[in-house]
Amino acid sequence: MQKVRVRFAPSPTGALHIGGVRTALYNYLFARQHGGQLIFRIEDTDSARFVPGAEEYILEAFRWLGIQFDEGVSFGGDHGPYRQSERRDIYKVYVQQLLDAGRAYIAFDTPEQLNAKREQVPNFQYDASTRMQMCNSLTLGPDETQRRVAEGQPYVVRFLIEPGQDVHVADIIRGDVCINSSILDDKVLWKSADQLPTYHLANIVDDHLMEVTHVIRGEEWLPSAPLHVLLYRAFGWEDTMPRFAHLPLLLKPDGKGKLSKRDGDRLGFPVFPLEWHDPKTGEVSHGYREDGYLPEAVINFLALLGWNPGGDQEILSMQDLIEKFDLTKCSKSGARFDYVKGQWFNREYLLQKPDEEWAPALVHLLGQQGIEATQQQAAEVVRMMKMKVIEYDTKEGKKKRNISFISDLWPLCRFFFVAPAQFDREDKFVKKNWKPETAADMREMAQLLGGVTDWSIQGLKDAVDPWVEATGKKPWNAWRVCLVGEGQGPDMNELAVFLGKDETLRRMEFAIQTLG
Repeated sequence: MQKVRVRFAPSPTGALHIGGVRTALYNYLFARQHGGQLIFRIEDTDSARFVPGAEEYILEAFRWLGIQFDEGVSFGGDHGPYRQSERRDIYKVYVQQLLDAGRAYIAFDTPEQLNAKREQVPNFQYDASTRMQMCNSLTLGPDETQRRVAEGQPYVVRFLIEPGQDVHVADIIRGDVCINSSILDDKVLWKSADQLPTYHLANIVDDHLMEVTHVIRGEEWLPSAPLHVLLYRAFGWEDTMPRFAHLPLLLKPDGKGKLSKRDGDRLGFPVFPLEWHDPKTGEVSHGYREDGYLPEAVINFLALLGWNPGGDQEILSMQDLIEKFDLTKCSKSGARFDYVKGQWFNREYLLQKPDEEWAPALVHLLGQQGIEATQQQAAEVVRMMKMKVIEYDTKEGKKKRNISFISDLWPLCRFFFVAPAQFDREDKFVKKNWKPETAADMREMAQLLGGVTDWSIQGLKDAVDPWVEATGKKPWNAWRVCLVGEGQGPDMNELAVFLGKDETLRRMEFAIQTLG
């Protein structure tokens, strides 16, 4: 049985759209599940749209996401070259093969002639009904055609499609798709201007020579599938034709149509895996990595857009996805891009991460606020606040803390590093817990803490708990007002240990003097 071989073949025309990432992911999952291989091919036949840096950007995006290729551009392999612009001589052989077999013809129509015909004929299509009215080798004859080619007149090679044939595409997701060839036009396969093929020819030749067994791509390519089937037949490659699977479109979060960058700009979420600096316009677009998403969360989120493994489990590791992936369970209809759900996935993965793995990002975040902190301090803050967030979220009737990204920690952990500079007397928590007698209680507690020599959680308990029991006072919320300024934060003893004795007493004195 032939080994599964799939490919992802982007064009280096700009940033990689998140829909392309999903296509690559599905190819990767399918290849890994079947012990197959994933090829990385660059389709750069449209030289006018080439954007410097795009290829490196795409490769870096997949490195970050953990999608690994087995062969292709920058990976090597036995079926290269894998960049289409380096395969000109290969394509010429197959263009000539189609011409010699009478399955293609040369056309000299200029852009002006084509535009004139479009104005003359409503819904003009270059096909069996119009080709004999055009300037091509079928109407000019072989001698005139050779003369024009020899003179260097620009031309294209078009595929000759016979009308009236039912073309069947066996699609893994959509079943049998049948299209009559009469609605297809004679697509351009090759251009003399740059000596390069179009997508249609290059795609077929490359897939055949690279022994691709399955073509998994977006729904937008479904209209091209019948043409590709006819090309396989024209070359006599029916026995090696890959199986097709056309994935559902990613749709806008709201409204109609497919997901676009404008939707991300409008609603505040990225549509590119990495931040993209457009070299032509200078525009900078958000990326999932730079916005604080974890790669494993992005993978999990994307995998479930248009595919459902069944059951209620939503958190799936890459290995889980590989084991469960099934193309037949992909949806035929478009998948609504629920970016809020993407944030939820990030939150779930973030809360599962060890505290130490949060620390570098939190240190960086604090540095942006002008605060120097050690990795140990950052990890300790994460430990206290992460547990508090999880505990807070489990309480019924409570609104969840919005920690979907590490950057969300700053307003929740600011008090660890910045003392309250003022107090909102109208704040519900402050008003409830700072009474006329509270200042005296806090003064008494501060004097007690001033005598503590063992500034540890147990040392503080040993000092404060007997006083609380003897006096019947309940100082914890008022103490929180002193150290935090509002009703949030971890266990008070833990917070005091983190702040240290001097800072704890200083904050208490400031609150006593300010609130009175």
